[in-house]
Amino acid sequence: MEQQPTSTPSSPPPHLFSRAAVAASCVGFVLIGALQALYGPSIPALRDTYGLSPSAAGVGLSAHFIGAVAGVLVFDRLFGRIGNRRLLGWSYLLMAGGAAGFALAPTWPLALGLALLAGLGFGGIDYGLNQLFAVGFGHRSAAMLNILNAHFGIGAVLGPALIGLVGSDHYPAVFLGFAALTLPLLLCLAGVRDEAPPRGGDPETGAGTGTDTDARRRVRARSLATVLGAFVVLYVLHVAIESGVGGWEPTHLETIGYGATAAASATSVFWLMMTVGRFLVAPLALRWSAQAIIAVSCAGMTGCLLLAAIPAAAPYAYAGAGLFIAPIFPTGLPWLLRAAPRAHRAGALVMAASMVGGVAAPPALGKAIELAGVRAVPLILCAVSALCLITTGWLIRAASPSVLPTSSPGPASAPAPASAPAPAPAAERTP
Repeated sequence: MEQQPTSTPSSPPPHLFSRAAVAASCVGFVLIGALQALYGPSIPALRDTYGLSPSAAGVGLSAHFIGAVAGVLVFDRLFGRIGNRRLLGWSYLLMAGGAAGFALAPTWPLALGLALLAGLGFGGIDYGLNQLFAVGFGHRSAAMLNILNAHFGIGAVLGPALIGLVGSDHYPAVFLGFAALTLPLLLCLAGVRDEAPPRGGDPETGAGTGTDTDARRRVRARSLATVLGAFVVLYVLHVAIESGVGGWEPTHLETIGYGATAAASATSVFWLMMTVGRFLVAPLALRWSAQAIIAVSCAGMTGCLLLAAIPAAAPYAYAGAGLFIAPIFPTGLPWLLRAAPRAHRAGALVMAASMVGGVAAPPALGKAIELAGVRAVPLILCAVSALCLITTGWLIRAASPSVLPTSSPGPASAPAPASAPAPAPAAERTP
C-alpha cells in the first residue's frame, strides 16, 4: 500500500528487463561472485602447476581486479553509444573466454593475461547490471539492487565450497564449468531493453543564462565534486571494512582463544550474513529511503565492530557487522544517481574507486594492525566504520536537493530536462 505514492510519471520506465532477463542477471551475479572467489582457494594448485611463490600466485587475483576496473571504465565510456545487449554480451564472452583460458594456460604470464581478460568482462557485467538496475526499476531500484547483489554473495560462497569439494588440483575444471555456465545467459539478453533511461541531465543543460551563469557553474562544480568525493570515501571505506573483516577475522579470533576451525567457520558466517542482509533489506528499501538505510547500516556496523573487541561476543559481533554492511553498496547507487544526476560517470567513478580500494585497503590495514597488534583489529575497523557513519551524515545534508545545486531544477532557459527528474527524489524519500 505504501509503495504506490513513490511511483511518479518521472520515474524511469519499469520495463528495462523482462522477467527472464532479471533472472538471468541474478544468475550472472552468482557467476561473477564465484569467479572472484575461485582464485584464492586455487592458490595451492597454482603454485604447484607453475612453480610460484605465495605472493606470485596471489597476483592472479590482482590481475583480475585490474581488469575489472578497466571493464567498469570501458563499459561506462560505451554506455549509451552501443546497445546494452551488445555491451553485456561482450562482457559475458570476455569473462567466459578469460576464465576458460586461465584454466588451460600453459604458462603463468599467459594465465595472468587471461585473468585480466576475465576481469575485464567481470567489470563490465558488474558495473553494467548495477547501472541498469539503478535506473531501470524506478522506486524499486534499491530493492532490486540488493537482490541482485545478494546473488553475488551466493556465488562467493559456492565457488570456494566447490573448490573444497573437488580439491584445488581440479581448479581448471571448476573454472571451465563456470565459463560454460556463462554462455546460456547470452540467450536471455533479448529481454534487456537496448536503450536504458538516461543517467541524468547533460552537465551543460540548465546551466542558465545571464550574468550569473559562470558563478552558477562554479558553485555547481564545487558541490558536485564534493559530493562525489564523499561517495568515493564512503565506498572505499566500507570496502576496506568488508575486506578487513574477511581477511583478519580468523587471525583475530585465533589470537583471542578460538580454534582454527571455529575461526574459519565464523568468517564464513560473516560472508553468509552479507548475503542474507541484502535479501532482508530488499523489502525495506521499498518503504525507507536509501540514506536512512545506509545511516542505520553504518551505525549498526560501528556498534558491532566495537562489540567485537569483547572476546566472548566477537564471533557474533562479526556476523552482525556482515548483516549491517550488506546493504551499503547496492543501496548507495540509486542515492548517488539522484544526488548527482548531471554527473554522467558518477557510478563508474565510485565503483572503480571501490575496486581499487579493495586492493589498496588490505596492505594499509595490515600496517595499522602491525603497529597496534592483532587484538586491536576490531577497534581499528570500528574507527574506519565511524568515518563511514560521519561521511553518511554529511552526505545526507550535502546531497539534499535544497542544498546541492546540481539536484535542483534548472532555470527557465531549460525547463524540460531539469523539471522532469525533480519530483522523483522527493517521492522516493517518503518511507
